[in-house]
Amino acid sequence: MAALVVLIGSLLCSQATAQTSARESATERSDPGAQPRPRSVLAPGEVEDRLINDIYRRFYETYRLGPADELAIRVFGHPDYSLDRVKIMPTGRIYHPLLGEVEVARLTLDQLARRLSTELSEYIINPKVTVSLLEAKSAKIGVLGEVLKPGIVLMAEPMTVLDAIYASGGFADSGNRSHVTLIRQLGDGRLQTTKVNLKRILDGKASPEENLALQAGDTVIVHGNVKKAISYFTSLAGFSSFLTFIARR
Repeated sequence: MAALVVLIGSLLCSQATAQTSARESATERSDPGAQPRPRSVLAPGEVEDRLINDIYRRFYETYRLGPADELAIRVFGHPDYSLDRVKIMPTGRIYHPLLGEVEVARLTLDQLARRLSTELSEYIINPKVTVSLLEAKSAKIGVLGEVLKPGIVLMAEPMTVLDAIYASGGFADSGNRSHVTLIRQLGDGRLQTTKVNLKRILDGKASPEENLALQAGDTVIVHGNVKKAISYFTSLAGFSSFLTFIARR
C-alpha cells in the first residue's frame, strides 16, 4: 500500500498505468486495428484521496469486534430477526431474538455474517445476512506516510510512536526516520504537532522519553526522504474527516 507522499503516489500511478497498458495490449492482440486508448493518470490529490478511502475499506474488512462496539444486523426478508443497533456486551456477546447469546468478539464483520447465516439456517431456509459496524469503540491510532502498511492501528495496549510504526509494517525504504510527526487532537479542537526523531532512538542516542507514548486518536506521519511540510498532509481532502474518525470512540 502506498503512503501519502509523492514517491508512493508515483508508484500508485505506475501501477494504474501498468494495468491500463496490459488491457490495451490485450485489446490490440484481439483487434490489431484498434486505436490505443488515451491513458489517464490520477492527479496527486486523487491518488491520496483514494489511499484514504482504501484505508477505511481495509479497516472495516479487517476490524475485529470487541466489547462496546455497536452493530447493525440485517436478515433479509425477516425484520423480526434483524437488529437496527446492538451493542456487544463486556463478555464479547450479543443477544439475538432467535439465537439467544452469540459470541462475536474477535470476529471480523464477514466472519460474523457467515456465523449468523450458518446458525440461522437451522430455522430459516437460505438466510441472507449482512452485518454493519456502526461504532468502533476500540482506541485507534492513524499511521500515514512512508510506512509499509499505512492505515489504522488498534491500541489494545500502551503504545509508543515507534510501536505504531512497527505495527504498520515498519519504515518504507523511502521513510525518513529523522522526520516523523505526531498529530494530537486537543479537547478544544486544535491540532498539536510534535516532531519526533526516531533515528536518535534507534541509534541509542535518545532518552526513552523521546519515544513518545501515544493516546487514542493520535496520528503518526512518517515523512519521506524528500521533506514535505506537515501543511501538505493537513491540506489533503479527506484528512480532517480521517482525524475525526480516528478520534471517535
